[in-house]
Formats: sequence, structure tokens, C-alpha cells
Amino acid sequence: TFSPAVLTRHTGNSATFFCNISNENDCSSEYSLNLYKETNHSQAQKIADISQSKPQTETKKYRLINNAPAFKMEFLDLHQNDSGSYYCGLISFSQPNKLIESNRSHLVVTAAPEKTNATDEPEMEEGSHSDHIKAVALGILLLAGVVVLLIFGYLTVTYRRGDVQKPPSESTSAEEKPHMVFVSTVDYGVLEFQRDQHTQVPPETWPVEQTEYATIIFPEEKPVTPERGKKHQD
Repeated sequence: TFSPAVLTRHTGNSATFFCNISNENDCSSEYSLNLYKETNHSQAQKIADISQSKPQTETKKYRLINNAPAFKMEFLDLHQNDSGSYYCGLISFSQPNKLIESNRSHLVVTAAPEKTNATDEPEMEEGSHSDHIKAVALGILLLAGVVVLLIFGYLTVTYRRGDVQKPPSESTSAEEKPHMVFVSTVDYGVLEFQRDQHTQVPPETWPVEQTEYATIIFPEEKPVTPERGKKHQD
């Protein structure tokens, strides 16, 4: 027997069939098991074989493994032209002209599905990834601009406040003028008053001489600074 009856695979994959022989055909004499491909529903072509004494036979296209009474037959690297009907045939060396054929199994090899979705998805992912990077970069630039504006505004306000609200020591030290100190000075002098010479008064009636004092205040032309006033006092 040859199984499974129908097997469908994509190109590039492998397919596995099993050929079983009965005990009555497993005679003591040596035998050979052939693998055939039927073309045009009439002609059969031998494509691989394995003998009783060989545990395994392998070619570039087929691998046959002897696990008597079951034989594993693998089809490697399938192409669409591998589609067709297959069967196995048992030939005994004691009866070289006798061929015992199995049933036919059909292999269908289809084209591999196009990987459009697999290729499109990475492009979409790459596109979304690049868009995400651009959005993040734009956000960072906007945030940096806002921070710079805030710092500039803070410095401007602080500078203006410093000009308007300076401490008295700072605001007056640069423009402070020396205090004007007006110092009055006292000077003493003797004033002599001339007598009226037309009126002759006898000496006996002259009044007793007395000294009279007068205080005269002269305004200073320039204000006296503390240093000048001290110097003047000295």
C-alpha cells in the first residue's frame, strides 16, 4: 500500500509517503522496492529505489528509509512540476519479471503564498516608527523653546525689579550727594562809635565809658560741608 492517498504541499517544502509490504511478499530472497511517478496516466517512470540490504537511500530529490515492512519516502524541495501520481513497486530477485504494484497516491504542489502582508507590515512599522521619532523630536524642540522663553522672561523681570526696587544703600550710594551743613560762626570785634563833635559836653557830664556788644550774622556765600565746617571750627 502507498499512503496517504492525497497530499498537498507548497513549493519549497517536503512531502512524505509510506510504502508498506505484506509479510507474504517478504520472502527470504532479496528484493528491491522502487518508487514510480506516473505521467500522462499511462506511462510510469522510476525515480528512486531501495534494496532490502540498504537501510537508507538518499538523492538530491528523494530520501528512502528502510523500516521494513514500512518504507518511508520523502520528497525534498518540491516544485510545481512534482505534482502527479506516485506508487511503489516490489520486485523480488527470485522472480525478476514479477512486479507487485501498490495503489496510486496523488501529490499536489502549489505555489507558495506571496508574502505581501509580511513585507507591507514592516514598511508600515518602519513608517510609523519614523513618524514617532519625528513627533518626539518636534516635542523636544517645542519644550526646549518654551523653557528658553521662560528663562528669558524670568531674567527680564528680575532685572527690571532690580532697577525699580533697589535697596536704599544701593540706590543712594551712586547718586548720593554730600549733605549741606550750614554752620553759623561767631566772631567778636570791637565797634567804635564816633561822637558828635558839634555838641560839646563837659567832661564832668560825660557818661561813664561802657562797652557794648553787637552780634552780626553774615551769611556764607557757599554752603559749608561737614569737612569744611570742622576745618572752620578748628
